[in-house]
Amino acid sequence: MWDYSKTVQEHFLHPHNAGPMDDANAVGEVGSLACGDALRLYLKVSDKGVIEKASFETFGCASAIASSSMLTDMITGMQVDEALKLTNKDIVARLGGLPREKMHCSVMGEEALEAAIRNWKGEPPVPHAQEIGKLVCKCFGVTDAQIIRVIRENDLKTLEDVISYTKAGGSCGECQDEIAEILDAELKNRAEQKKIA
Repeated sequence: MWDYSKTVQEHFLHPHNAGPMDDANAVGEVGSLACGDALRLYLKVSDKGVIEKASFETFGCASAIASSSMLTDMITGMQVDEALKLTNKDIVARLGGLPREKMHCSVMGEEALEAAIRNWKGEPPVPHAQEIGKLVCKCFGVTDAQIIRVIRENDLKTLEDVISYTKAGGSCGECQDEIAEILDAELKNRAEQKKIA
């Protein structure tokens, strides 16, 4: 049994803003049913760029539902540009934490928000599964660019952390050596940056 905070339990048992939105003018989709987690985020954005409403549909666990529910609460009333500054760490903090193995659910929320805002701006969708980069994890469609981004944003230090935040390497495990190489390079880069600073 996962050790969920009371806030996570509340948002899982009584999710806020769940369901499709008929008058949405922006939609962001991330994940895949094949991977076991998928999120569709709906936004109603005003002409002045204020997120007036947000709702979601998700296929996933308690953490995915709670992360999505919390995200919709957080962004309602925000300017689009302010909402874009939110990260998965902000979602996790508002939830009172998530088990390490479930951190990918908060990352999915951040990515769905970015995809929805790109949709509202009329920009081509760039879901993170299609980021520029080399496909590393075939099971979950995760690229080296995604892995590097999540390592940097969350100050990850171990292979287990990367798996927990991206799911990459968590199925067949064939890509774990490559993920470890990416992580080692990032950790060396981080150490070099600290020496310079």
